Amino acid sequence: MEIYDTEEEQVEALKRWWKENSTSTIVGLVMGIVIILGWNYWQDHKKTQSAQASATYDQLLKALDGDKKESVEKLAEHMQEQFKGTEYAAFSGLFEAKLKAQQGDFTAAKQILKTIAAEPDKQLSNIARIRLVRLMLATGEYEQGLQVVNEVDAKATASYSANYDELVGDLYVALDRLDEARTSYQNALRNGQPSPLLQFKIDDLTAQEKLENQK
Repeated sequence: MEIYDTEEEQVEALKRWWKENSTSTIVGLVMGIVIILGWNYWQDHKKTQSAQASATYDQLLKALDGDKKESVEKLAEHMQEQFKGTEYAAFSGLFEAKLKAQQGDFTAAKQILKTIAAEPDKQLSNIARIRLVRLMLATGEYEQGLQVVNEVDAKATASYSANYDELVGDLYVALDRLDEARTSYQNALRNGQPSPLLQFKIDDLTAQEKLENQK
């Protein structure tokens, strides 16, 4: 470390340091201020957006309770546009997809569900994907439904494995692939909670096979 004998030497040393480092110091200070202000602005923006999304979602729920389907659809579309990527938008999309399906617009319902299924939120994406496959089952797209399930990341869907297994079983039944359907149902029974409906499906397969053998 340099040692200065007089106060004048210390002052001169400070002047030299400032001359050499003033630009970088000022830039650093300005950048620090900009980052802090930017972060505060972003946090305020997120809080405001969240409050607005919450209020709009509350309106949507009230419209649902009042069976105001047109209002529900408009509010859901607004949520998709203004608050894309939020949980509020995803949940409103699930409601909108259900409405579209009830109206017979299966193409629109499937597209909405596909969009939500691609979201990073694993819980919502799985719910949307399961509903999508059920819709495919209802509209006769059995092979397409199997493909959607086959593309699922097993690690990301571990808590929903029983739901997927049962769905796959339903798809195999529709395709008259009964042995594969039984295996899927048994996997669902093993991976999930005991279900009277699921057991009925397994028993029904056995009954169908007995009838086939008697012919």
